[in-house]
Amino acid sequence: MSGPLAGLRVVEMAGIGPAPMAAMLLADLGATVIRIERQAPTGLGVPRPPKFNLLNRNRHSASFDLKSKEGIDATLELIEQADALIEGFRPGTMERLGLGPDVCLARNPKLVYGRMTGWGQEGPLAKIAGHDMNYLGLTGALAAIGRKDQLPSPPLNLVADYGGGALYLAFGVVSAILSARQTGEGQVVDTAMVDGAASLMLSAYGLHAAGLYSDKRGDNILDSGAPWYDVYECADGGLLAVAPIEQKFRDEFYQILGIDRANLGDDDDKANWPAVREVLTAKIREKTRAEWEKAFEGSDACVSPVLDMAEAPTHPHIAARGTFIEIDGVSQPGPAPRFSRTVPAKPTGPELPGAGTEAALAEWGFSAERIADMKARGVVGNR
Repeated sequence: MSGPLAGLRVVEMAGIGPAPMAAMLLADLGATVIRIERQAPTGLGVPRPPKFNLLNRNRHSASFDLKSKEGIDATLELIEQADALIEGFRPGTMERLGLGPDVCLARNPKLVYGRMTGWGQEGPLAKIAGHDMNYLGLTGALAAIGRKDQLPSPPLNLVADYGGGALYLAFGVVSAILSARQTGEGQVVDTAMVDGAASLMLSAYGLHAAGLYSDKRGDNILDSGAPWYDVYECADGGLLAVAPIEQKFRDEFYQILGIDRANLGDDDDKANWPAVREVLTAKIREKTRAEWEKAFEGSDACVSPVLDMAEAPTHPHIAARGTFIEIDGVSQPGPAPRFSRTVPAKPTGPELPGAGTEAALAEWGFSAERIADMKARGVVGNR
């Protein structure tokens, strides 16, 4: 493996959403990750062919019988060699399997035990089900996202699941590994999507405490309240993302549009926002998206086209950066961020659940004879 995390070993207990993404992020940057699948499918998540379950890319998938003592013992052998373990089950599930933190840390005192849940390991909601919107609902984030006089808008599952969950788990695991290498002591990393989502709202909470952020949706600068921070429709139905927050960028924006700013009045005055919006709406509808793209090209007006997922990979800047890559015929975002020296290798595609059992166990030191015996007795493989 190559990349800044080359040499790191991680055991991932297969799940859905943020825990697999955290494992993928580590694997994309060079960590050797073994994904342990249960032999009985869980039936969770959105069904799709395995090659399109992109969060499972870049690591071997091994199938274990976690209801058997031998399956648990084999898992503990892997954990003994690992720098970290990642799991995303409800609180108490790993303990019932015999793979709780106390057991694992007794076998490997330097282990970083990364836990991913929606509500955290304790508290009144800890053991109930939830999804991205539920966590956002309790943090103030969901109430803040949406347009004036409309219901809140679900921001896909980007904010709590992946932003507040996967990224915080990956960051927490790497931080704890650094600590373990200095102290020789591992620890549990309790990552809760509700905590991460709240953390992402830090700046907004600061503005709110200062009396600079309204509780009304569509009444603030960044929530479509300001006319110069919104999405506008062009003559052909295409959309522009308009975001010249700073005055100097707004000056350039108005100049390219052909609008005399003196006729707009004070565009920072909320009372004047509806009138400014009306002018911008009419002006932007005079040309197609392509015409406006050409007009704003190379400017600091902070205007970009709103691309769909079919268009995005082909945009000249995205293509020049190589932001998207193709694996097994599937276009997808590549590893991020970039590194000047420890450049990660191109990821491999997602494996069929359990398809990498032999290769993965061999990579972690299991002999061919032992693997064959374990497969013959159903301890591993045969999913």
